Order: sequence, then C-alpha cells, then structure tokens
Amino acid sequence: MKQWNITVTGKVQGVHFRASTKAVADQLGVKGYVVNQADGSVFLEAVGDDFALESIKEWCWEGPDYAQVDDVQIVEVEPKTYHNFEVYKKQR
Repeated sequence: MKQWNITVTGKVQGVHFRASTKAVADQLGVKGYVVNQADGSVFLEAVGDDFALESIKEWCWEGPDYAQVDDVQIVEVEPKTYHNFEVYKKQR
C-alpha cells in the first residue's frame, strides 16, 4: 500500500467534489479523507494499491460535472492507517 497526498486546484469547491471523490474512493477501496482548503483547493490523503491510486488521480483530473480542474499535485508519503474514506469539513 502507498499513500498519496493530493492537492487539486481550480473550480473544485461548491461543485460536490468531496462527495463525488468519496464515492469514487469507496468504489476503488481507497482509504483516507478529502477536505476543502482555505485557499480554494481540495486536499486528499489517499491510501491504496497502485491501480486504486492511479484511478483516483485520473478522477481528480476530471472531477464532477461542474468542476474545472487546473492542476493536480501529488506527493507520496509514508502510508498512514485509515479504516475508510471520510469527507471532512475542515482541515485537521
């Protein structure tokens, strides 16, 4: 298992990005969380296998219907243990 910390920028808040990302993560078996950032971006901590992480990355570039993604930045870090994928309202 690997962990990618993903920052998505563009028009990604107010377009159901977090809820849609949770649905995709749950389908892929990705664990972690997604949260809106104060700067207007969306941040994910995503833990999964190579296929799941590549798939969530592709999803982040698309986003839900009304999103307009400008960039997706990925940093691989030491994986944490998560039991599911959560949507947070505020950064922890």
